[in-house]
Amino acid sequence: MTDFKINGLAELQKLLDELPARIEANVVRGGVRAGARVIADEAKRLCPIGGVENSTRAGEQPGALRDSIRVSAKSQRGRVTATIKAGGKNGVFYAGMVEYGTARHLIKPKNRKSLLLAGVARETVQHPGAKKKPFMRPALDGKAADAVETMADYARTRLPLEIEKMK
Repeated sequence: MTDFKINGLAELQKLLDELPARIEANVVRGGVRAGARVIADEAKRLCPIGGVENSTRAGEQPGALRDSIRVSAKSQRGRVTATIKAGGKNGVFYAGMVEYGTARHLIKPKNRKSLLLAGVARETVQHPGAKKKPFMRPALDGKAADAVETMADYARTRLPLEIEKMK
């Protein structure tokens, strides 16, 4: 078995430049995905979870926003990227509203003449807005160093296996 010692990203890149593109893509893509998972796990931990009693959406389960956080990785033209997304899955459209908050706004009915609020029919309702409850950015800020270390650990583990496959 071959021993590798990687101290920094420059050494990792130098080592990868010496390997075939297929191996580089497999190792780097997996490493980037592993690093992104560290950040996604922290985002899930920080994500606010409202109870059913706080929800105005019929059938919404607590933790729907947390459960919508996912990681994807792709390689295009020699560039490997990972994306961490929240929302857009299972009807969770409000991820950005939770992360960044909302301003005061007027709510008007779309398909009816009035809204029913606390048993009173109203044509419009003034929403006071929502305070921001960031979870994605703090996860990135707090776990970036851990994510880089996880990527390096993945490469240290995976590179010898890939080299053995070449023999």
